[in-house]
Amino acid sequence: MIAVVHHPDYVPEAPRKSNYRWGKNGAIRDLLLAEGEAIDWHEPDAAPRDWIEAAHDPVYVAEVLEARVPREKERRIGFPVTSTVARRAKVVPGGTYRAAHLALSRGFAANTAGGSHHALSETGAGYCVFNDLAVAALQLAREGRRVLIVDVDVHQGDGTAALTAGHPDIATYSIHAEKNFPARKARSTVDVPLPDGADDLAYLAALKSSLPPLVDQFAPNLILYQGGVDPFGGDRLGRLSLTEEGLARRDLFVADLALRHGLPLACTVGGGYGDDVLAIARRHVDVILRLGRAYQDGWRAGAALTSAV
Repeated sequence: MIAVVHHPDYVPEAPRKSNYRWGKNGAIRDLLLAEGEAIDWHEPDAAPRDWIEAAHDPVYVAEVLEARVPREKERRIGFPVTSTVARRAKVVPGGTYRAAHLALSRGFAANTAGGSHHALSETGAGYCVFNDLAVAALQLAREGRRVLIVDVDVHQGDGTAALTAGHPDIATYSIHAEKNFPARKARSTVDVPLPDGADDLAYLAALKSSLPPLVDQFAPNLILYQGGVDPFGGDRLGRLSLTEEGLARRDLFVADLALRHGLPLACTVGGGYGDDVLAIARRHVDVILRLGRAYQDGWRAGAALTSAV
């Protein structure tokens, strides 16, 4: 069974004046429910306030949790922060943290939300309120983990890089469209900027040449995977040209690399944009299922080899 973390608050009523497709997480849930007994469901607790404040300025945290975010910050986020959005913002980091701990014991787990990699210390941005990747990674590092955040979203993981910069037990990797949002990039441990229109061949060549050396050098014991599907060629906010097969080869390369190093992997949803919400949700679910299935085979084989030795 594939461990999947979901919370009802991931699917709130859409705030007014929002272009974000709030139904995406509900569609992801429904498609995974259709997988029946293949999915092992888990509901997370909300992240404690002090965990969130370890990544974000306490003034901004209070603005969000009390649903009084200033208009200029809401414009950067892309939607109003209502009380229901605030509840969602608090529970999503808890979901990523729960997925990480499930992965530590089972090899792989997925959060049906998260990947909010643009949120910065004092403000959200780009449809991201709190940075669940940074919140979870900082807490995991406090618990003694070495966390590598692998971000394959079409947009650079600027917030994640900024919020974890200089931490000795957290490294960040971002492969993204160079000319896409955000205009001002942060500095990840390793950044791989790609030109507009990069296809499967160019993308995979860049991924294969840049990620393995970082894994070898940093020696993590856990990967948080921001598995955005917006590098897909038909994505409304993407500037790359990956096919469905290219997305699959991307995910399976990362899974194979992680498995060869004996690394558990926790996946978050990340970006995927367009008018066909069901098609986008299907791409996200495909990421979860192919990673989960790869780990079902590879993690068991690795465990068997270890016990035999």
